[in-house]
Amino acid sequence: MASNSFRESKRGRHAQANHDVGDFNCSLKELRSLMELRGPEGITRIQECYGDVQGLCTRLKTSPIDGLGGHADDIARRKEEFGQNVIPPKKPKTFLQLVWEALQDVTLIILEVAAIISLGLSFYRPPDAERENCGKAAGGVEDEGEADTGWIEGAAILLSVVCVVLVTAFNDWSKEKQFRGLQSRIEQEQKFTVVRGGQVIQIHVAEIVVGDVAQVKYGDLLPADGVLIQGNDLKIDESSLTGESDHVKKTLDNDPMLLSGTHVMEGSGKILITAVGVNSQTGIIYTLLGAEEDEDDDEDEKKEKKEKKDKKDKLDKKSKSKGGAGVEMQPLNSDDGGEEKKKANLPKKEKSVLQGKLTKLAVQIGKAGLFMSGLTVIILITLFMVDTFWIQGLPWVADCTPIYIQFCVKFFIIGVTVLVVAVPEGLPLAVTISLAYSVKKMMKDNNLVRHLDACETMGNATAICSDKTGTLTMNRMTVVQAYLGDRHYRVVPEPDLIPGKVLDLLVMGIGVNCAYTSKIMSPEKEGGLPRQVGNKTECALLGFALDLRRDYMTIRNEVPEEKLFKVYTFNSVRKSMSTVLKNAGTFCFSLSSNGEAKVFKSRDRDHVVKKVIEPMASEGLRTICLAYRDFPPADGEPDWENETDILTGLTCLCVVGIEDPVRPEVPDAIKRCQRAGITVRMVTGDNINTARAIASKCGILQPGDDFLCIDGKEFNRRIRNELGEIEQERIDKIWPKLRVLARSSPTDKHTLVKGIMDSTVQEPRQVVAVTGDGTNDGPALKKADVGFAMGIAGTDVAKEASDIILTDDNFSSIVKAVMWGRNVYDSISKFLQFQLTVNVVAVIVAFTGACITQDSPLKAVQMLWVNLIMDTFASLALATEPPTESLLLRKPYGRNKPLISRTMMKNILGHAVYQLTIIFTLLFAGEQMFDIDSGRYAPLHAPPSEHYTIVFNTFVMMQLFNEINARKIHGERNVFDGIFKNMIFCSIVFGTFVIQIVIVQFGGKPFSCVCLTIDQWLWCVFLGFGCLLWGQVVTTVPTSRLKFLKSAGHGTQQEEIPEEELEEMEDLDEIDHAEMEMRRGQVLWCRGLGRIQTQIRVVNAFRDTMSPYEGLETPESRNSIHNFMTTPEFRIEDSEPQIPLIDDTEGEDDAPTKRNAAQTLPPHSKLATLPSSPNQNNNAVDMVIPLHKESPKISGNPESAVLPACPGSPLNSLETSL
Repeated sequence: MASNSFRESKRGRHAQANHDVGDFNCSLKELRSLMELRGPEGITRIQECYGDVQGLCTRLKTSPIDGLGGHADDIARRKEEFGQNVIPPKKPKTFLQLVWEALQDVTLIILEVAAIISLGLSFYRPPDAERENCGKAAGGVEDEGEADTGWIEGAAILLSVVCVVLVTAFNDWSKEKQFRGLQSRIEQEQKFTVVRGGQVIQIHVAEIVVGDVAQVKYGDLLPADGVLIQGNDLKIDESSLTGESDHVKKTLDNDPMLLSGTHVMEGSGKILITAVGVNSQTGIIYTLLGAEEDEDDDEDEKKEKKEKKDKKDKLDKKSKSKGGAGVEMQPLNSDDGGEEKKKANLPKKEKSVLQGKLTKLAVQIGKAGLFMSGLTVIILITLFMVDTFWIQGLPWVADCTPIYIQFCVKFFIIGVTVLVVAVPEGLPLAVTISLAYSVKKMMKDNNLVRHLDACETMGNATAICSDKTGTLTMNRMTVVQAYLGDRHYRVVPEPDLIPGKVLDLLVMGIGVNCAYTSKIMSPEKEGGLPRQVGNKTECALLGFALDLRRDYMTIRNEVPEEKLFKVYTFNSVRKSMSTVLKNAGTFCFSLSSNGEAKVFKSRDRDHVVKKVIEPMASEGLRTICLAYRDFPPADGEPDWENETDILTGLTCLCVVGIEDPVRPEVPDAIKRCQRAGITVRMVTGDNINTARAIASKCGILQPGDDFLCIDGKEFNRRIRNELGEIEQERIDKIWPKLRVLARSSPTDKHTLVKGIMDSTVQEPRQVVAVTGDGTNDGPALKKADVGFAMGIAGTDVAKEASDIILTDDNFSSIVKAVMWGRNVYDSISKFLQFQLTVNVVAVIVAFTGACITQDSPLKAVQMLWVNLIMDTFASLALATEPPTESLLLRKPYGRNKPLISRTMMKNILGHAVYQLTIIFTLLFAGEQMFDIDSGRYAPLHAPPSEHYTIVFNTFVMMQLFNEINARKIHGERNVFDGIFKNMIFCSIVFGTFVIQIVIVQFGGKPFSCVCLTIDQWLWCVFLGFGCLLWGQVVTTVPTSRLKFLKSAGHGTQQEEIPEEELEEMEDLDEIDHAEMEMRRGQVLWCRGLGRIQTQIRVVNAFRDTMSPYEGLETPESRNSIHNFMTTPEFRIEDSEPQIPLIDDTEGEDDAPTKRNAAQTLPPHSKLATLPSSPNQNNNAVDMVIPLHKESPKISGNPESAVLPACPGSPLNSLETSL
């Protein structure tokens, strides 16, 4: 065989000799083509070209055991030869592109057109006719120079449009920059385990090079392509590449090819990295997607397009060459690019609660604004026509036509101004600023936000379903009790109390059967606790071996990982892990005190359950059973694939109780959640006694409360009907009282989350947050309104499915997220309260003023200053308020709570009444009060008046003081509370005041202002200050008395959606309420909602949920392969008839090598396993019961379970189970 391999290998070398192989005996092209093959074809190619994987390692100058040497020059050379493990990010939009996008705004375009027409017409003079002949309004300009300045208004409008566009573009640019920073921060978090210089180390994903030997384990997202060197029961989910949901088993003889972007769902192993970055399978697809995007941009190059398509088809054919494992990239195969683009724009996940409400509100305000502006224009033109041609009785003179057109343009500009004021284009800006600010600050509170909207949704959370291990507890596990040789030790026993043979086997079993990636390291600081690396349950067992004064490393050195004969790795069904060793020794181990094996009867089992397991579990300990079995040569070699037979007739060595102490800060954090109206539920894989004990310590269960504490089996029994289908009504009876769900599987977790979210029994509807760390928590994390993944203990798959990553795995960080979320919501409401008061007043003033005086008291440029510039500042000021503890003293708003509460409506209308009274008083009586000339009925191009300048100045002063009022939205009296903690707010208010002084004193004609005296200024400031005093009056009026007030800004209810539209949307994951609003004939409006598009587009560009390609994340937000692939689509059939048994459940801290067995064994087995307790709510027993059901043959024959006295066993199996 060896000579065969050698000969083939030589032939392969000659075959490939024509490639440019550089420093290595392998070219990039060669490796790329190798990774395009699957299964048998791949194996054949490896055998032909390299002999075996060892030959490939030799060619790449690496060792399958020690990996690369790790020298900097070697790594650099490999990066140069084979590329880096990064996918170059899509170029960010340039500032000019963002300016161009901001210019697309409909309202701005209308203003630009009107301003240009106004500019053009302002230079026109009627040649012969006197201006007076064109009507009174046209004449009256004494000074020719004054008439020459008619162009200023048009120019000023254009200038302010330019300012608005630049401010918008700058905001978008800085946000894009911020999000790219966030993206790179997420990527820096991602590390992978490789072997370099014989040492197992973790490096950043981007540092991986071709030739590296990487360790893969359950839950990993593969960062590069590789060939398997050694694997234990390795199963991969390749659905992100192939669309096939079945897991693919990877072995050296069958299919050794592992591809980037796929997920390890089971097992562990070592792989040789063969392709990285753009040369990996994911990278190739990404390059094609990028190429396709470029083609869309440049449609002239059709020829090139055809070539690309051919290339793509080639790739598809190649990938489909092996039966079911073809790379079916649907977006790539589509002939109709346009249709694909349409699909790409459909969001996969429901828009956030806030976004839905805001879109709906903006649409409603936009409609009202359009109506008002249209009405204004019609009334103005009608009044002008009636006045000129009927009252003055003037004939239509052809030479006067441009003058009349000029008037119409002026009226049109006034109409557009009303519209500009009506549309709250500061709203999306406030949202993005508030979210971006919160996200930045949340990082300091150990919350890494992946999806922006999750931040605000968290503020509405009414329920949190939390894991136990690592989140509520410290995830620092230690063995504190043990049951050995018929004795229950309350503390870890001294080694001399344990029979030598038992001790040897115990330490060997622990050393070999714990993953080799788990180990105990020396403490970082002197006198500190030893560091636990890897799976914490395994670390507890390794620590137990050290406590018994034995070194597990000596055993691992004797039996390196390559020498393990067979490994049955941990998975959610098996709930245990076993390792088979080839041995020459003979063993007799036991449960009896003298070291002899004895039959384990059902009586013994009951005794262990009652006297050992239950007492341990009720103290909050996790119980784990360690067992083994000999395979004597006389019995012949068993079928190693038949796991059920292998894992029967085991002999129990020991049952240990592992303590995981509650985090000291958790009880207080849970108390704060409960006070804030959030229900905390514990969903765990541990048994019910352990879960109940921990829940009581945390404060989830309060003495005297009416709560439910059940396990997964009981939960399934209660929620399913006779056909085994889940019924919502049944879930509704359970969830309101449920506090602890023990022994739950990931499916149970998903069912519970979906049940709570879909429930309508309680108002408001529930908003659910979920924590998870394991691969199988993916569906629940994706389904929940907010998914929290653990940054330390979490698998890559869980992180990809989550919205927020807890970088310290701590429950108290979730409470911080709740505070920030509520703060975002309140910030938006504060801004809305301020913005709508400005809008209501400005629209009414412009409308009534225009109708009565045929001119708007607030000119277009002044309106633009008030509306666009000041709104931008106000959104910045009000959106950056820091959160306070008082946010946690109120109940959550819930899903359907309106954005504008009745109290806010009272404030908006109350302040509008004050402001309108002042403005109209000044408008119609201001000239007498201040003894100045009236500014009403001024002719076209008349110079600015003091009268209208005072109106404008007072209006701005009132907004400034009202901004301080807007800081409180729940009717608080002290509006100055904490104002100096927010320096941004103070500086913006002061800055706006300074700019206003400059505009009034030096603005002149462009701003239609004249200089005011000190007296006039003081009156303006005093009238503005009146807003604060009036605010106290408004607060005094009880909201409950004002029955006529209505709230506004509700989310869309499902029943409001027409049936045919609901049917259309069935293929989407959720109903996108905001999108629905936009569909119903309002698309036109939504485009024009000042800058809303631009703002939301920037956010959406970075929202992973808006993925254009099924199974792939948006290319622009990805610059490393590791981050390029999104979570596989989890298919969960809710109506599945089979009832999952406890055996199918999964241990809650889903770590790669957790050994959790949840099966009962037959009464005469020698394994110390225990029967299910008759009490359904008390499944402490499940914790200990190991492994798989035994074959009936063995269990039926008591003698067969007894080990021979001294078997010469060539194969000895060691077992650890939970």
